[in-house]
Amino acid sequence: MKLNISDPKTSKTYSVDADEKMELLLLGKKLKDEIELSFITPGLKAIITGGADKDGFPMHPSFDSELRKKMLLSGGVGFKPKRKGERRRKRVCGRIISKHIQLVNLKITSGDTKILDEKYIKPKEEKKE
Repeated sequence: MKLNISDPKTSKTYSVDADEKMELLLLGKKLKDEIELSFITPGLKAIITGGADKDGFPMHPSFDSELRKKMLLSGGVGFKPKRKGERRRKRVCGRIISKHIQLVNLKITSGDTKILDEKYIKPKEEKKE
């Protein structure tokens, strides 16, 4: 599982590969749930804002399940209409995190993010001339 952690204060996004311990903490959580990221930094809290499953289907906030389903969408997550009033049947997955979810988006709400800069930002390579 991959975690995309965004920090609204600094406008940076950190990509973290989650191990089995992190995944177990996220299983069963829903979109808009606040979770504690104590495995990264003590006191760091974040809200789950979205995600995608192993095949790339987005998590839809109104579908309360772990499964995938075709839903009639008129806009929002999973479908952007081209014309006014357009609706389409699109496949989305539920808002509960399961073992099939491959990507989880998180937004930091409180805590110190300095450790994220040190751990997960790769130093830029200098150009050789």
